[in-house]
Amino acid sequence: MRLYNTLTRTKEEFKPINPNKITMYVCGPTVYNYIHVGNARPLVVFDTLRRYFEYKGYDVDYIVNFTDIDDKMIKKANEEETTVREIADRFIKEYFIDAEGLSLKEETTIHPRATEHISDIIEFIKGLEEKGYAYNVNGNVYFDTTKMKDYGKLSKKNIEELIAGARIEVNQEKRNPTDFALWKKEKLGEPSWDSPWGKGRPGWHIECSVMAKKLLGDTIDIHAGGEDLQFPHHENEIAQSESLNGKPFANYWLHNAMVNVDGQKMSKSNLNFFTVREISREFDLEVLRFFILSAHYRSPINFSKELVEQAKNGLDRLYNGKRNLEHLLGISKDEELSDNDKKVINDIDRFKEKFISSMEDDLNTADAISALFELVRYANTNINTESPKEIVKKAYDTLIELSGILGILSKKEEIVDEEIIKLIEERNRARRERNYQLADKIRDELKEKGIILEDTKEGTKWRRI
Repeated sequence: MRLYNTLTRTKEEFKPINPNKITMYVCGPTVYNYIHVGNARPLVVFDTLRRYFEYKGYDVDYIVNFTDIDDKMIKKANEEETTVREIADRFIKEYFIDAEGLSLKEETTIHPRATEHISDIIEFIKGLEEKGYAYNVNGNVYFDTTKMKDYGKLSKKNIEELIAGARIEVNQEKRNPTDFALWKKEKLGEPSWDSPWGKGRPGWHIECSVMAKKLLGDTIDIHAGGEDLQFPHHENEIAQSESLNGKPFANYWLHNAMVNVDGQKMSKSNLNFFTVREISREFDLEVLRFFILSAHYRSPINFSKELVEQAKNGLDRLYNGKRNLEHLLGISKDEELSDNDKKVINDIDRFKEKFISSMEDDLNTADAISALFELVRYANTNINTESPKEIVKKAYDTLIELSGILGILSKKEEIVDEEIIKLIEERNRARRERNYQLADKIRDELKEKGIILEDTKEGTKWRRI
């Protein structure tokens, strides 16, 4: 597999540190509000990469952190006259609701919170101070970027460019404009913890370095997030971690492009964002996941409800293909394969090969989805009621296997009344023709979908469980 490494600006063959295990750290949300579509993109993209690694047989240690202490959290708590902890708890709970809708694999995701690692953060900063990379000014501790010879290597800028092009906080305490806070002195009304430098709280960048080291090790395989995090957040993580540990922080840096609205980055600060919760009121969130994966992760996405509607129509076509194959599975028979049947099986394998090849090429989910559409179109044309069961099962299993990697086509569908009536008529026809095996299959299929049949003198009646 080849992945585009932001650090080297090239596609590189992916080689994990451990041949059987992959360590991944994805920068998660600051939990002071509902996540928006821009937040959802890295969550969906890198969850899909994790799914693909697991499909290939790797054990994946996967972290998405929660930033639960920062200026935005404090501002929100003050506005609502509550505590930062209450704000964090509330929106972490809401996060998991949205995560379930987006089909994120939360059962195998580690979610550390910054406030759970205060003692680790303090020890980390002490280590930097002892090595001469950090300095204390009246209870505020800063990282000295001039001590890091290759500071700027991720964003590919030198110190002068960073000073000129970045929004650098004006602070007379700092030795250099690009120095950044590791520990912030206590202010009235803010949460604080005891430390060797007095009461205070951690800066933003330090938490990810500390939690990655604590939970995954000094060097990890992949660090990922949105491209807006390259500088200063990820640049500063590299500076902290590599200065303390004397080792590379991450071997591969992956960044997804932004979600735009009218050509402008979607963000809460720009007041042009749509929350995932808002989208869920109009669309199943599987549609949003499909929309996100329909573009290559390094290409910007322009968001609109019209484009999401188009994604819904595309996903519906895949579901229709799935339903057609499920129906054919119920009526197809075990028969010997003809030469043409064997060709169909080989063609199905080629669609799978295209899907895998696309995923291997820097997680090209857009082309992988195209392979699924081609598979469904091919199945609709070449597989019918006369096809042997082996062929139908091959197409169905391949569709389910590959769509599972993308995290789609797994929702339990609500069967509609018209479909129920159609299946009952088909079952009655099978009974008249004494095809009791097919009749029983249809009954069982309906039962799996929550529909119970009752054969009465007045005909077959049905009810939902």
